[in-house]
Formats: sequence, C-alpha cells, structure tokens
Amino acid sequence: MQKDLTKVNYQRVLDGTLKQITENGKTPSLLLHACCAPCSSYVLEYLSKYFNITVFYYNPNIFPKEEYEKRVAEIARLIEEIPVVYPVKLLWGDYDPERFFAMAKGMEELPEGGERCFACYRLRLSLAAKKAKECGFDYFTTTLSISPLKNAGKLNEIGRELSDTYKVAYLYSDFKKKGGYQRSIELSREFHLYRQNYCGCIYSRRKENCEEITKNSKE
Repeated sequence: MQKDLTKVNYQRVLDGTLKQITENGKTPSLLLHACCAPCSSYVLEYLSKYFNITVFYYNPNIFPKEEYEKRVAEIARLIEEIPVVYPVKLLWGDYDPERFFAMAKGMEELPEGGERCFACYRLRLSLAAKKAKECGFDYFTTTLSISPLKNAGKLNEIGRELSDTYKVAYLYSDFKKKGGYQRSIELSREFHLYRQNYCGCIYSRRKENCEEITKNSKE
C-alpha cells in the first residue's frame, strides 16, 4: 500500500538528510529552483551550510515581462548580498510564457491553489530536474514550499516522481516549518527585497485585483 504523501512530515525528512550529509563530511551540489528573492532568502541562509547551491530561476508563469525582470534582478542582488557558507551561483532559465499558457489552456478559470497550480509546479520542477540531470547535480529542489499558499505535499510528490524519472535525488522539504516563512519576512526587510502581492501568473494577478476592488468597495 502506497504511503499517503500528504501526511509526511517533510521537515523531519529534511532533517534526516542534512544529518546524513553532515556525518558524511562532503558537500553535495544542489540545483535550487527559485520562485522569487523573498522565498529564496531563508532557504539560501538555511541550506548554504550543507550544499554548493546553484539557484535556477525558471518561472515562465510570471506576468507581465516587466514583473519577471524585476524578480530576476532582485534574486541576483540577493545572491550577491546575503552571507552564505558556501558560494551560491545563479543559472537563468528562458522566459517562455507561451509554454505556461499552453499548459494552462482549459484551466484558466480554476481557483488558485488547485490543478492549474499543480501543473505549474510540475512545469517548473520538470525543467529543474532535467537540468540537474544534465549538469550532474547531486540534488534538486524548489523554494516554493516556503509559501503558506503552496501545497508542500503536492510539491514533494511531484519531486519524487521526477526524481524517479531523471535519477537525481530530490531534496524533500517544507521550508515554511521551523519558522522558515517568518524568517523569510525578516530577511526581506533586512535586505529591502521587493515583495510582490501576487504569485506571479496573470490568473493570480486577476484574483488579487478582484479582491482589492472588493475590499475598496466595502470601505
């Protein structure tokens, strides 16, 4: 009988992996898919003690292009400024929004946090896994689980499937645990990071705009 992945304590799994890495005495390489600078801040502070990290910025969902470019600039600045134990590199993926829209076709009206978002997780993690395989990384993972709005169980489920496909270890995680999300807010203030008010895609932006209009109409 297959284990229910929604009930796994992924922070405990991560703790076990980091303990093994420490005992092994070697520093493995990690391809870290990053969604934005605020979410990456805590993850880099946390994991740079254990890994040689390359941040992989691949987010074709972000709309419009000006927003994408702003987020790219912020994560590049963060990597330059945040203190880390092992050096962190940045690898940029292509900005190909057409691929995201093709993926989202037929799911445009679905609510945030549902199947369209899960497909978006898979889109981004699939390329991260492929890149990790091509470049010989020991692990790959994503910063996405730090957000309270993201489904950590689904992210780790997709990570496991891609790990099996590409034969690269997935670093299981739920970065919001152990005060991770709160720490990301503190680091965002410390480094004056741009904190966007929507996830990134046009559909989440519409939702945010609608909620703002509704809020203002009640005031």
